[in-house]
Amino acid sequence: MPDHHARRIRRDRAVHAAVAQGLLDSRRTPVAAFVDVAGIARTAAELLAAWPRELDVLHAFAAKANPLVPVLALLLRHGLGCEVSSPGELAQARAAGFPASRIVLDSPAKTQAELAEALRDGIALNIDNFEELERVDRLVADGAVALRTGVRINPQVGIGSIEAMSTAGRTTKFGVAMADPGNRERLLAAYAARPWLRWVHVHVGSQGIPLELNAAGVAEAVRFAQEVNARREGQIEGIDIGGGLPVDFSGDEDNPTFADHVAVLRDAAPELFSGELKVVTEYGRSVMARNGFIASRVEYTKTSGGRAIALTHAGAQVAARTVFAPKSWPLRVLAYDRHGLASTAELEVQDVAGPCCFAGDLMARERKLPKLATEDIVVVPDTGAYYFSSPFQYNSLPMPPVYGFEVSEGDVVRFHVLRAAESIEELVARSGVLPAGLR
Repeated sequence: MPDHHARRIRRDRAVHAAVAQGLLDSRRTPVAAFVDVAGIARTAAELLAAWPRELDVLHAFAAKANPLVPVLALLLRHGLGCEVSSPGELAQARAAGFPASRIVLDSPAKTQAELAEALRDGIALNIDNFEELERVDRLVADGAVALRTGVRINPQVGIGSIEAMSTAGRTTKFGVAMADPGNRERLLAAYAARPWLRWVHVHVGSQGIPLELNAAGVAEAVRFAQEVNARREGQIEGIDIGGGLPVDFSGDEDNPTFADHVAVLRDAAPELFSGELKVVTEYGRSVMARNGFIASRVEYTKTSGGRAIALTHAGAQVAARTVFAPKSWPLRVLAYDRHGLASTAELEVQDVAGPCCFAGDLMARERKLPKLATEDIVVVPDTGAYYFSSPFQYNSLPMPPVYGFEVSEGDVVRFHVLRAAESIEELVARSGVLPAGLR
């Protein structure tokens, strides 16, 4: 059975079981998120298999895509590393059990303390700019050891269809712009003066980025590494190629695949596969998006201006990108009846709205779906990355529970709490403490 078909079957069974087991209770937990444990294992295996076994590759999952500690721990169990971009993500990676040797630190605004911690603990460090390089210089002069350190370049190869997600345009906040006058020569001189700069980092973007554009950026990083090594043989030991695999949110099938990405990289940068260089990848969305979904009860239905509207509990607080930029981040919405079975109602054009107090809080607009009724279930698939793990706290809506699920023989579905539902008391507690003088 194709994996995407098996994934859909697991999702359907999980929705039905969640309703039967009271995990989508209309009074207490009308919205919840779910993580496909078997899907994570399958995706990790596909990623590892796509790259040649003879290469030294660390697949560092981009924690920003889903920083839930139990999810990170699952990815570690299946052979992945972790790329982090903040003190919080680093703490989450450590809590999940990642050793320093499998962690990579990226960020365009690292503090002195973050840099010192990375060097002290042997965490791979990608330096963003010349000023940051000067900070690292001072730390090295004071005795810090730079074990796995390099500089991020901006190859300036162009942008994709989502400008905000494109990091290799002419102007971007990330990396050293290699085509700007004097920068290439300045960076080559920086490497020549610092034998401890042993890596090169590049990231063109993922969603909205064609594989060929991504590969062009990687090829530029390889060319730069070769220039450095021509001046000092063997100085560059590896290249961190960032992420780079977009997700097709229009259906269940994986397209493109990790193998597709590797094939395009082979054509554009064959030297990357020579075995002379170590490789780090930073896939995020492509690892987790398919392996999670959000489900919500329909609270009310109504009509307005002749169009049906279903009011649900899944909106901007769990899907901010889709609500605020629906053309760039479209998501499917699937209809299930109140028992958690695929709906057989007649199709009707309708809006699927969230709970937030602004008119644009829509998960789907003018979408033809089975007619939704109160107590039905709407499911938003492909939301395992950048959605429920990164809540938008508008209207002080509590974070929904997140359940991992497994389907065993006999179609028995077992759920595990990965993140408990946030209580109202916890929500108030994170809203600040009233000083005694104001009581």
